[in-house]
Amino acid sequence: MSDSDHWQPSASLAALKSRAQQLAWVRGFFASRNVLEVETPILGRCSVTDLNIDSVPVGPGGDEDRLWLQTSPEYPMKRLLAAGLGDVYQIARVFRSGERGARHNPEFSLLEWYRTGFDDADLMGEVADLVCGWLDCPRPVTVTYRDAFIRFAGIDPFSASDEELRAMCQPWMDAAQRSGLLRDECLDLLMSLQIEPELASLGPVFVTGYPASQAALARVTEVNGRLQAHRFELYIEGLELCNGYWELTDPAEQRARFEADNRARREAGKSEMPFDEALLSAMESGIPECAGVALGLDRLLMLKLGVDDISEVLAFPDERA
Repeated sequence: MSDSDHWQPSASLAALKSRAQQLAWVRGFFASRNVLEVETPILGRCSVTDLNIDSVPVGPGGDEDRLWLQTSPEYPMKRLLAAGLGDVYQIARVFRSGERGARHNPEFSLLEWYRTGFDDADLMGEVADLVCGWLDCPRPVTVTYRDAFIRFAGIDPFSASDEELRAMCQPWMDAAQRSGLLRDECLDLLMSLQIEPELASLGPVFVTGYPASQAALARVTEVNGRLQAHRFELYIEGLELCNGYWELTDPAEQRARFEADNRARREAGKSEMPFDEALLSAMESGIPECAGVALGLDRLLMLKLGVDDISEVLAFPDERA
């Protein structure tokens, strides 16, 4: 496209109309279930500590003045749960630095919701209702994280040694690159490049039972002698669509996980992130038993329209912003 045409949207007009229909459908879905729509700030004084997510800073650069574009509305939504608002959802614009590709744009639309009294299994059922209702596709099957690795990579992600996992990354990295990989970095690489493409053969599929080291904000329990996170992800046609948890409500454990995240960031050569003390205070006051999930609306629309590049469902991706 010439520079003179750069002003035009990258998505077709039909795709933009389908986006509007999707938003209306989502809002109708939650209205029928008495889940309240909320809004929370796009700018926050803290962002996530997750090793695999890089936040976008805003402001003059000093630590005291710096704000962050939010990567998810999770923390402020949990503060609303602690305040007693009940079941809530949000359609949010969120931001992640350095993420650009066929499936990624630095700014994207995220649907996030929390259901009080639900566990991860309950929420998986509701995710299936929403997604399969919109896409008119079969309901997902379920496979454990461990079984997916054994089936598609020939290795047990719980019992394999760090060196065995690094060796499995050989097709994508040389020996020097692999030598510095942390265990979860190996697992993430194998999931992205080895496992996810094979999941397409299963149709819609929930992956459950992640290692405890990948719990993020999910509860952890022992299952068959292994510590596993109550976390799930939904894949359709090999495309990761959502990430859900039976939510952790223990503030001391949450603080410990923030600290562990920052240790991992230091080891990976990344800057540490400040803890969200407002979230921890909300957890101390009491967050109800609940499950929550974040679902990528742009990817959901890609599946609806059968397109392979996120630019085909965005009016103005980052290169046209």
